[in-house]
Parts: sequence; structure tokens; C-alpha cells
Amino acid sequence: MFRGQFTYSIDAKGRISIPAKLRKQISPDANDSFVMTRGVLTCIDIYPLNEWMQIEEKLLKLNQFQPDDVRFIRMITQYAIEDTMDSQSRILIPQNLIEYAKIEKEVLILGVLKKIEVWNPKIYEDYLSQSPETFEQIAAKVMN
Repeated sequence: MFRGQFTYSIDAKGRISIPAKLRKQISPDANDSFVMTRGVLTCIDIYPLNEWMQIEEKLLKLNQFQPDDVRFIRMITQYAIEDTMDSQSRILIPQNLIEYAKIEKEVLILGVLKKIEVWNPKIYEDYLSQSPETFEQIAAKVMN
């Protein structure tokens, strides 16, 4: 499971390094490959390949004749792209995902259990500050 936060930079070619603490959690089944796509919020979701395959299995079970299901499948898969870590543990983020997440030079990399999220640090800070409830209130609701 991925956990923690890391501040890195994205290089001129659009590559980011996967932090060593997160790399240690990648299953050998992923073969150092990842699938990146748009996050539900303004971020990039990065899944080890083996975890992405589980997402695809869930997508296959959705109703292909239900408009919301089909729309969701399209939205998540149209931006999905696979890449393999290079020898310096970097992956190449496609330009359309960089633009979607409003990534500039600095990135905030979050370990979020089975996936990694990549954020513009300012957007993530704004997201946290806009919550109408405190951490304690949210914890009481979801961990009840």
C-alpha cells in the first residue's frame, strides 16, 4: 500500500521520479509499469499495472447500456496511458494530463493506498482548505 507525501519536480520532458519509499511498495506483478489517467479531482492518478488491471475488471462489469456507466468508462479510459519506469525510476506524464492537473514545475506526490496521486501543490492546498468539515469530523463519519 502506498502512503506519504513527497515534493518533487517535473522535468522539461514531463518526467517525474517515483519516490523510493513508494517504489518499495510496487508489486513485482506490475513489472515496473504504470497506467496514468485523470483523477476525479484536478490531479493525475497513477496505478501500478497490476492494480489498473483490477480497475479494468470492475469497468468490464459495468452496464454497457447505462449512460452513466458508459460515460464513466469513456472518461477514465480515454486519458489512460501506460508507461514503464526508466533506469532512473522516472515515468513520462503525457502533456494532456499535465495540463489537466495544472502541473507546473513542482509536484506533490501522494501515496493513496493502491494508487499514487500527482498534484499541483497549490491546488492540493486549496482543496484541503476548502473542506467545510474538520479532519476530526470527517474521521468520525467515515471510521464509525
